[in-house]
Amino acid sequence: MRKLVSIVIPCYRSAEMIGGVVADINREMEKLQEKYRWEIILVNDCSPDNTFDVIRELCREYTNICGINLARNFGQHAALMAGFHQVKGDILVCMDDDGQTPAFAIKDLLQGLEEGSDVVYAKYEHKHHNAFRNFGSRVNDLMLKFMLGKPADLYVSSFFAARRFIVDEMLRYQNAYPYVIGLVLRATRNIKNVTVEHQDRKAGESGYTLSKLLGLWFNGFTAFSEKPLRVATMIGTGCAFLGFLYGLYTIIKKLVNPMVPIGFSSLMSALMFIGGMLMLMVGLVGEYIGRMYICMNNAPQYVVREIVGEEEGEKDTDQKEERVQKKQEKPQEQEKPQEQ
Repeated sequence: MRKLVSIVIPCYRSAEMIGGVVADINREMEKLQEKYRWEIILVNDCSPDNTFDVIRELCREYTNICGINLARNFGQHAALMAGFHQVKGDILVCMDDDGQTPAFAIKDLLQGLEEGSDVVYAKYEHKHHNAFRNFGSRVNDLMLKFMLGKPADLYVSSFFAARRFIVDEMLRYQNAYPYVIGLVLRATRNIKNVTVEHQDRKAGESGYTLSKLLGLWFNGFTAFSEKPLRVATMIGTGCAFLGFLYGLYTIIKKLVNPMVPIGFSSLMSALMFIGGMLMLMVGLVGEYIGRMYICMNNAPQYVVREIVGEEEGEKDTDQKEERVQKKQEKPQEQEKPQEQ
């Protein structure tokens, strides 16, 4: 029996590109149709252009496409989670919407899963990003190694394939601020790389800005690691120790040479340094507390405005109604024996 491959693509300002990406996927997957069936899930992250109109047309043209329209811009990882909730396949494949993740490499990722890996990430020999994005990728890699314990020889990217149980494990995460890489690393270490060719962007520019990249990194280590708090403790201890040494040095200097004046500038420098570090640590702790508060208030990962294609909207509504009916029927079933 052929396995079903679910291909999830978050879309943002990709009206000019997504049609070509879908055509490439269908062309390459047709070569593998003896072993695999496939579906494509396109998640529009509230693009300011007509991306969802294009997705709607693709859903009319192809029977294996599902389109999801989010109510506002939630970010790439939240869009991925929205797509994961619609996945029906035995295998998940995540790709970009800009054509830089080549569809012909899907077979290599699937082959990696067939060889026994739980997750297979695409590794690029030469990335066709600008210097800013390449620098951001290096910083992100260092953060993953230190904060989340990523193996040093593992390369992670937005182009990967995973088994169904990994998807189910990721769906257990219901809180706000999802971070897919952290969820994968939390679920398994049976991960391998497959080298693929990174292509040029077909049109437009990347939607990632410096503020978005910083927000993504910050989300990664505050949502899935307590190491920043440990680092804050170590830095605070180090500052206290340096302050003690400086005070001891000042006392000894005054005893050796009573004529040496006590420096106002050095005192203010020490106060500014220690005060700045204290504010930094308090802010870090406040960030953790703020995220806990938001999660306790059940802030959504995403909000779906509309689902089109493959009658997914009707199926999703029916499933929700069935769950509500079951919850309503359970108390009634429990009351019947008591009435008898």
